[in-house]
Amino acid sequence: MRTVVEHAAIATVSGPEHRSGHVVLEDDRIAAVGDGTYPGTADERVDATGCLVTPGLVNTHHHLYQWATRGLAADHTLFEWLVALYPVWAKLDAEITHAAGTAGMARLALSGCTTVADHHYVFPSGGDQVAALVAARERIGLRLHLVRGSMDRGESDGGLPPDSLVETAEEALLGTEAAIDRYHDASPGAHLQIAAGPCSPFTVTERLMADSAELARRKGIRLHTHLAETQDEEKQCLAETGLTPAEYADKLGWLASDVWLAHTVHLAPDAIRRFGATATGSAHCPTSNGRLGSGIAPVRDLLDAGAPVGLGVDGAASSESGGLADELHQALLQARQRGGPTGLTTREALWLGTMGGARCLGRERETGSVEVGKLADLAVWDLNGLNYAGIEDPVAALVLAAPPPLRRLFVGGKTVVDGGRLKSADETVIAGELAKASARLRED
Repeated sequence: MRTVVEHAAIATVSGPEHRSGHVVLEDDRIAAVGDGTYPGTADERVDATGCLVTPGLVNTHHHLYQWATRGLAADHTLFEWLVALYPVWAKLDAEITHAAGTAGMARLALSGCTTVADHHYVFPSGGDQVAALVAARERIGLRLHLVRGSMDRGESDGGLPPDSLVETAEEALLGTEAAIDRYHDASPGAHLQIAAGPCSPFTVTERLMADSAELARRKGIRLHTHLAETQDEEKQCLAETGLTPAEYADKLGWLASDVWLAHTVHLAPDAIRRFGATATGSAHCPTSNGRLGSGIAPVRDLLDAGAPVGLGVDGAASSESGGLADELHQALLQARQRGGPTGLTTREALWLGTMGGARCLGRERETGSVEVGKLADLAVWDLNGLNYAGIEDPVAALVLAAPPPLRRLFVGGKTVVDGGRLKSADETVIAGELAKASARLRED
């Protein structure tokens, strides 16, 4: 199947931009990129006049199950928010997780996202949580990096989660290995991969952190956790270990090129240099950090140090919009609040949402830029209309103005969004399922 998208501005991210050009999709790969109209034949031609083509956006950190608990604990700090929501999440079952995961991925698709890393660390009784998320991915059609998370440190051990919501270290490791063996696809163009992800230093034991790293490296998969999100976390880590969160992670082998860490808001200069030296990735979640008042991550410093930095929506219970295109804008604003007008350029913001995210997930050879041979994961943004009229630079229109609707979204050459509407599933049905799931969670 050959599809040609033409008459569009093209931001390749990796190379020259095209003011009016074409992209050729041959099955699941990009076959050609260039100026002007494509001279060859095609099974379908998409007239993208007035549109901008970019790589599909890459979401490096999410908690899809939280789509069922949006709007709760609206004025809390992170620790207060967690304490308020853990008892609600303890009521999750596979049906609720599937409804939330489907809705979350639908929203991501409608915001230009083609790849999502979902960190799922809550495993109450009531069905197979991992299978529920895998089934949601199949309905929507995105690429999923499913991080099999874990918590083994409940309230009785000084952690935040109720004891009823944590696993033993043995259960967590066995569950992670089972998910790897059943679902991880290491082949080129994979739609589903598994990573290992103990939740955070304040919800897991040192043993689980260390053993998860050993398991991941033995299985050849990546590692992910939360780190240095709040000052409260740093105080607790210093009190318990005598180390900052970054020093603690380094001690346990968690600063490395096969690791990406969520938030990394509170990093000392030496930690930033260590991230760069080890090529440890950072999933920057600007909206969630702002919503919880956690602070502004040192994105400029991390980039200058050579660390991979991508963007994350984070769980929709702390980022209710749930759209990844929004994070391009928020990342730019936060970086400039921290470092002035040169804190981040519009094209650097787009890089974070594409190639930076691909680097964090170890997929930079397959996605993150519009290049021949890479996966046909593309967003075609419609910049026609009032919101974008008069903005000459299409990348500035995407990053600085309201998130545009999608003319098309391709994942592996297949259309997931068409004309601003989800094509792979029925939005009305998804919304109804989510409303019922949320209502069930809030029942006494």
